Amino acid sequence: MSDRPAEHDRRWLECAIELSKQCPPSATAFSVGAIIISDDDEIIATGYSREGDPHDHAEETALAKVVGDPRLASSTIYSSLEPCSKRSSHPLTCTQLILAAEIPRVVLAWREPNIFVDCEGAELLHAAGCEVIEFPDLAPAVQAINAPLLGGASGQ
Repeated sequence: MSDRPAEHDRRWLECAIELSKQCPPSATAFSVGAIIISDDDEIIATGYSREGDPHDHAEETALAKVVGDPRLASSTIYSSLEPCSKRSSHPLTCTQLILAAEIPRVVLAWREPNIFVDCEGAELLHAAGCEVIEFPDLAPAVQAINAPLLGGASGQ
């Protein structure tokens, strides 16, 4: 799967960023979109922050829709923000859920800033053998969506 062109990953990541615009507003949590794509380029599941519950994260929501799906083992999860590695609202982090689902590739736009927690999701995923791909040039779009949490600024 790592032989996919960057344009392919960029297109799906842009879809995840667009999905994050559906998040109900929050003063205490980022708006994030996540899309899980099969190795044959079909959407397995989507999710966005607070989609079903005020404490739900995007990756968690998408993964909950496809628990046990055998396609996960060869899929890619696209997330507008780095998957969380610490949280207090639910027992498992998004990083732990991705690892438990055995998803081999994670593509993200923006590393989580140190506003709520010191996130190490990308590092933990990489250390566990996941391929982690970043598109930092797409981070400003994610920052703009989350501007209220950044003091109104669209960049950091």
